[in-house]
Amino acid sequence: MIKVDLNDFYRGLSFTDYEFLGAKISESGTTFRTYAPNAVKVSVIGEFNDWTDTPMNKIENGQFYECHIPDAKEGMMYKFRIYHTEDDFVDHCDPYGYGMELRPANASIIRDLSAFKFDDKKWLEKRTDCHGQPLNIYEVHLGSWKTNPDDENGWYNYSEIADLLIPYVKENGYNYIEFMPLSEHPCDESWGYQNTCFFAPTSRYGTAVQLMELVNKCHKNNIGVIIDFVPVHFAVDGYALANYDGTPLYEYPHNDITHSEWGSYNFIHARGEVRSFLQSSADFWLSVFHFDGIRMDAISRIIYWQGDTN
Repeated sequence: MIKVDLNDFYRGLSFTDYEFLGAKISESGTTFRTYAPNAVKVSVIGEFNDWTDTPMNKIENGQFYECHIPDAKEGMMYKFRIYHTEDDFVDHCDPYGYGMELRPANASIIRDLSAFKFDDKKWLEKRTDCHGQPLNIYEVHLGSWKTNPDDENGWYNYSEIADLLIPYVKENGYNYIEFMPLSEHPCDESWGYQNTCFFAPTSRYGTAVQLMELVNKCHKNNIGVIIDFVPVHFAVDGYALANYDGTPLYEYPHNDITHSEWGSYNFIHARGEVRSFLQSSADFWLSVFHFDGIRMDAISRIIYWQGDTN
């Protein structure tokens, strides 16, 4: 049974949803959990069951689903099959998944984040007393900063680009790097500002462990790292958060305010579980990946209704 303070979850006071939702690896296999309160039923499909339904059980108050699959291992792909009726369903990637296929494919990938061990303790201890120190921030979009001639898309992976980016940043007198959004996103042209998964580093540049290596290398070179975070809106793609359980679970149900000015879906921040989702995502990047700070995008749309300062 999952261990979650439902009161905090529904009130928008949870910061660690990712510890119980998603795909959790253990010695006996992988446990899958998802939040789909309005679904008729939910199954998990993936490489471990030849993409056929493994029914998930309702747990807690009947709004969460869970199952354990012994044959589900690190690196295997999966999706949640969300039934809107007894026969009609949509396959979704895991909202709390730690990895995804390279676009345009969109399955989640089981990832074991404990596979990497940070050794940046000295940096973490030093940053607790950073007030008053100057910040010189270099903002970068990893996909376009430098072209890899050996990759068909021109990309370096997270670990490789660290060995190119860090010397450049140090040589030019910067002490922090701000990465434009690294969460998974379907469209290259969005530069990462329309996300489909808020817990999975984009597979364009490698795996979650390789991103950890990048952060660790930065800290070992006394370079801080900031990540752009998009808590206002998300991509409309039907395989992700949109109408996740057959209803507008994360977005507004009203057509006049559902879409943002960018054509994406607006998060409905009035719902506690949505706030818990976003707070948990922010905590995930800070606590699990050791990012030093977050730059929040389009925050005026949260402070002011629909961004209208009047």
